Formats: sequence, C-alpha cells, structure tokens
Amino acid sequence: MKSDPLKLENQVCFPLYACSREIIKAYRPFLRKIGLTYTQYLVMLLLWSEKKITAKEIGQYLHLDSGTLTPLLKKMEEKNLLCRERLEADERILVVAITSAGDKMREKAAQIPAQMASCLAISTDEASLLCQLIYKVLANLKTEESK
Repeated sequence: MKSDPLKLENQVCFPLYACSREIIKAYRPFLRKIGLTYTQYLVMLLLWSEKKITAKEIGQYLHLDSGTLTPLLKKMEEKNLLCRERLEADERILVVAITSAGDKMREKAAQIPAQMASCLAISTDEASLLCQLIYKVLANLKTEESK
C-alpha cells in the first residue's frame, strides 16, 4: 500500500513544529525562574558568547525579523540585560552589548541546558545527530530561499 503524501504523520514539518512547541513549553519553568522568555534566552545565549553584536546579526542568527527583534531588544534593555547603541560611523547600524547584569545572569542560566537534556531523554549522540540534521535542513532552506 502506498503512503499518502498528504497524511499529517507523513509530513516532515509537523513533528518539527510540534516538537519545537513542546520544547519551548518545557523551557518555560526554567526560564521563568531567571525572568526570561524563550526568545530572550536565545538572545542572551548569543550575548554570553559574543558580548557585542549587531541587531542585524542577532536577527540572522535567530531567524527573526526587525519587527519582532526591535521590541524584544527594547524590553531586554529595560531589564538592564543589554544596551543598544548606534554606531557613530554609521547610524544605520545598531550594536547590542551585554551589560554586567546580563553577564551575571549567565550563572543563573548555567543549569538550564542540563535540565532540558533530562527532559528530552535522548543521548548526547542522538541530540548531536538531531542538531546536525536540523541545521542541514535550515541551510538547505536558506539556500533555496536565496535562489
């Protein structure tokens, strides 16, 4: 019997979508303890490693448009987690830098990856393979988008 290509369970998109929603939901109690939303956490992950980055680069890394990113960064600046500044040489470029309060938050967030790993209940090798496959799909979609 041929599989029906229009059955929900035959769609690659559905388990990715459903899994993404469930993972974000699993993050909520851990992130609530440190006062971040999931998207804010992603921004902080970038800032903890980069310290200073342009808003455009944040949008590219996180696949967020400026309409979503601008209010997000503004709210995080109000929480004193980051500061936003225009480059003097080119005021079109918005630079985002982590504050000392934002940097200190890293200590509070340090246990979140391990907590999430226990929620996922997959091995490190399985998690690595899953990430590799998802990043491959993302790269392929970006390549197709740019054609």
